Formats: sequence, C-alpha cells, structure tokens
Amino acid sequence: METLAPVAPAAAAAPDLAAIKTRQQATWASGDFGIIGVTLQIVGESLCEAIDLRAGERVLDVAAGNGNASLAAARRHCEVVSTDYVAALLERGSERAAAERLPIEFRVADAEALPFADDSFDAVLSTFGVMFTPDQERAAAQLLRVCRPGGRIGLANWTPDGFVGRLFAVIGRHVPPPAGVRSPALWGTAERMQQLFGAAARGAAARVEVRQRSFVFRYRSPDHWIDVFRAVYGPMVKAFAALAPQGQAQLTADLRALVQTFQRAGEATMVVPSAYLEVVITKK
Repeated sequence: METLAPVAPAAAAAPDLAAIKTRQQATWASGDFGIIGVTLQIVGESLCEAIDLRAGERVLDVAAGNGNASLAAARRHCEVVSTDYVAALLERGSERAAAERLPIEFRVADAEALPFADDSFDAVLSTFGVMFTPDQERAAAQLLRVCRPGGRIGLANWTPDGFVGRLFAVIGRHVPPPAGVRSPALWGTAERMQQLFGAAARGAAARVEVRQRSFVFRYRSPDHWIDVFRAVYGPMVKAFAALAPQGQAQLTADLRALVQTFQRAGEATMVVPSAYLEVVITKK
C-alpha cells in the first residue's frame, strides 16, 4: 500500500492591507466623528505640553481627525499642518480653526505615506489617530522620517485594558476585525512603542518616554453614550449596521455592561475614565 506523505498546512495568506485601509477609511468617514472629537480636546492640549512645544516650531498632526492637536499647537503659535485621509474630518477641523482665527494648513494625507520631505518638522503629533493604521511599522517609520533630528514625536494612544481598548474588544466579539492585522491597542503599550520607535528597531537612537494618563467620558447616562456613539462613531456605526436586530440588542447589553465596569458615578450619570498612553519620542 502506498504511504502518502503528510501534507503541510498551507501558510496563512498575508492580509490585504490596501483593502483593509480602504474599509477603515470608509468606517471613519461614516457617522460624524467630530461630535465626539471635540470632547477629546483636552488630550491635544496635554500632549502639546508634554512635548514642550515652542512658538514658531513647525508641527505636523498625523491622522488629525477634526484637529484637536492641530488647534492646540496653533494656539501655541506654531506653524501647523493638519493631515488625515478622511477629507470630511479635515473640513471640521478647518471650521474650528476659522472660528478661532488660527492659521492652520489642512491637507489630505495617508499616515503610511506622508507627502513631506525627510526631517521636515520640529514636532509630529497624533492623538488617537495613527494607532489605527493597518501597517504599524510603516506608519511609525513615516513619523520618524519626517521628524528632524532632535525633534519630538508626541502620541496619545488608547491602552488595551482601558475603557476604549475594551470597547474595541467588545465590538470585535460581535464583528471580528480583519485577520492578520495587529490590534491598534498595542500602540497603548510601552513594549510596542519601544519596538516601533526604539533604537534597536530603527537603527538610529531615539528616546522613548511613556506615561499613563486618563481621559474621562462624561455623558448623561450609559444609554446616552451608546446613542451618541451608535449614531456618529464610525466603528460603532458599522458594527450595528452589520448586525441583525438580535445581535444589535446583545451588543447594546454588552456595551452597558462595559460601562458599569468602569462607571464611577453610580446611577446619576455616566463618568467613565479611559486610560491612554502619552508617548514622547525624541529623535536623535
């Protein structure tokens, strides 16, 4: 009898990062993230202080959304370029800048292929933005490339175990994320920041400093928060749209349970802290 050699399992196909990015872009363009984005303004202010911005410095805000870090840098009299791959979000940022009469340049750009020369900026910022890129190594390399030697990169990234990190885990149980793509929440860990930006990873010395901070979500009630996010926050808009009514009901129940895990306001309202990692990288 002929003995058949064991067949090796086929290697998993590499994820189609371009297709994933296209879907992500559509996700963030859905809803109206600016309604939530404005509530996060304090993070942009804190990040600008963490990297000690100086007036006259040239600053790039990557995956800027509706411009929290961009506006904070412009308020400190910096020369600011605000970028995102969703044009509608930049329009919201432009409206805010016009209202405050702040001079900011807005430009559509992909965080994984920034259209700027090497060493162009004194400081590069991203608040809850670049962490969502599908090709993390490429995005990190772009941030380093456009930052001048001696310049700083400032990041605010949700942590895996914080409220928003757990939120994405809850959504992922109902609508699985693309296979083969690293979790965005890894950007909220010191280990991953060293891997992406440390000297051993890039072949050029860079100092990486991290500090855990907290942003507090404040809404009238857990159901008020769910209603707002379900209507305007792209990942939740898409998740609910992908589910049948029974699945939507279960997701809603899981979101209420998540809030109760972090809730510190009893039954009166919703006060939920969410941990994030504040990262300051100094390029040598």
